[in-house]
Amino acid sequence: MQVDLQTIALKPLRNTFKHIEKRFGDKVASRYQEATYDLQPTDNFHYKPTWDPEREIHDVRRTKIVLKDWYVLKDPRQFYYGAYTQARARQQDAIEKSFDFIEERGLENSLNAEVKAIALKTLMPLRHVAWGANMNNNMMAAYAYGAALNQACTYASFDHLGIAQYLTRLGLALGDVDALKAGKASWEKDAEWQPLRQFVEETLVTRDVMELFVAQNFALDGLLYPLVYKEAVDGVWAVKSGPTIGMMTVFMADWQAETAKWVDAVLKAAAAESPENKALLSEWASAWAKKAKAALVPVSKIALGVEADAALADVSFALQERAKKIGIELNF
Repeated sequence: MQVDLQTIALKPLRNTFKHIEKRFGDKVASRYQEATYDLQPTDNFHYKPTWDPEREIHDVRRTKIVLKDWYVLKDPRQFYYGAYTQARARQQDAIEKSFDFIEERGLENSLNAEVKAIALKTLMPLRHVAWGANMNNNMMAAYAYGAALNQACTYASFDHLGIAQYLTRLGLALGDVDALKAGKASWEKDAEWQPLRQFVEETLVTRDVMELFVAQNFALDGLLYPLVYKEAVDGVWAVKSGPTIGMMTVFMADWQAETAKWVDAVLKAAAAESPENKALLSEWASAWAKKAKAALVPVSKIALGVEADAALADVSFALQERAKKIGIELNF
């Protein structure tokens, strides 16, 4: 019996959805475009929210920033759900291998005792900072306008929850449950942590969505992560005790470098829209960065000792350089 195999080319009936075609033309769209643009409902709501009857369910008035099209706040990483989960799954596999490598060889027991104590004293309270960041990004995801910003904030909230979990695992590896309890007690009672705790609690009641974006994702994260995971973990601690803690916290360092590109892209697009937006973003960035820097002074001394002032100056300068590229003025 003879079987003839032939290939048949099937021409698609359409290249993409009509609303995507209106934006980008009649051509094949990317998965990110189809999973992002114009997905937020804009019409035919049954009623206004009973908890906020002055506004619509999705309302641009939840921030003072004004944009003609909120979908200009696109994510340069092109993260939609599929791409995001695949990227994080790969990182999760790498981190699991790092923890397995450390635990199989008992490297956590070979750490310098002083560095281990400083690491636990620094990192365990940061579990609660990550929880606050998770809550803040959930708030932005709920009330920001446009699916481009909403979904990216949702992913950021997932990431902060993951960071809190990685810190928990580090605490259990280096100090058991007692280390977690001590970190919570420090967060609630120790004088060194109260400025940062006050900062986090102030962001939790900040209602302007874009101001909160600046406060959390630009000001605090832009100072905290380079200070702790670059200057302390990969700098001073690594010199004194090797790369073990860096292997446990590699996600945090990689995540900040990646996420900063999205944060900068959002703020750059918003600032470029109008002089009013630029002025407002500059005002917010300066005010919140000043508060964040002051709150991190005692934290930097815990983590870095005599090198704290120089390290905090370095990360502050780096944040100012980011602001210049974004197109906003940062004075703090």
